Amino acid sequence: MSRISLMVQEGTLKSFFPGTKVTRKGETELTWVGSVTPTPLSPSYTLRLNYKYKKGAEVFVIDPSPLKLAEGKVVLPHVYSTPKQQLCLYYPQENEWDTSMLYVKTLIPWACEWLFHYELWVCTGTWHGGGIHHEAEAEKQANKQKEKIDEASGNKK
Repeated sequence: MSRISLMVQEGTLKSFFPGTKVTRKGETELTWVGSVTPTPLSPSYTLRLNYKYKKGAEVFVIDPSPLKLAEGKVVLPHVYSTPKQQLCLYYPQENEWDTSMLYVKTLIPWACEWLFHYELWVCTGTWHGGGIHHEAEAEKQANKQKEKIDEASGNKK
C-alpha cells in the first residue's frame, strides 16, 4: 500500500469540488469542507472530512445540524456520534479504506451514499444502508434517557 500524499489529496479535492475549502498541515493533517447533494431530489449537505496522520479519516455532517431524526428515534443510525454527526462509512478492522485511496473516490461518495440511506431512514424509520451496527456511547445515553422518559410517563414497552 502506497500512501497518497496529502498534497495530491488536496489537489484532487479542489479539482472535483471547486470553491470548497481545503486546509493542510504539511503531510500530517488535512481538512476539507464542502457541499454535496446525494441525489437530484436531495437537499445540499455540508460535510467536513478530517484526516490526521496515524489516526485516519473522519467525516461529519456539519449542516444541517442537527440532522432530522426519523419519527420515534432518538439517535442517528450508523454513526460514531449523533451529537457530532460523525458518519460510520467503513469498517476499519476489515481494511475497507486506507491512505492509498483518494477521498474523492471513497470517503466522499460513501458519505453521499450514507446521506441517501439517511433520507430513506427519515421517511421509513428503517436503516437500509447495511453495515455493522455498533451502539455508540451517545446512542446508549439517548436510549437510557428515552427509557427514563417512558418510565416517567408510564409508556413502558
